Amino acid sequence: MATKSDYFGLSYVVSLILAIIPVTAWFCGIVTRFQEGKYVAGIVRFFLGFSVIWVLDLVFMIRDKKIFRLLNV
Repeated sequence: MATKSDYFGLSYVVSLILAIIPVTAWFCGIVTRFQEGKYVAGIVRFFLGFSVIWVLDLVFMIRDKKIFRLLNV
């Protein structure tokens, strides 16, 4: 059975595919952080999501099946 991942409770494979594509990773990362109630982290992802955070999201998605969380604010 496929395990659940970070993007909207989708399967790990679908979330990994979404994380590979920069635009969808940026959008899904912002929406995920806002859904968690972490508004400052969502705003930071809005401005910095296309840089190092995208690469870190890929690494963390492959390793931990969760996106990178820089801020818990």
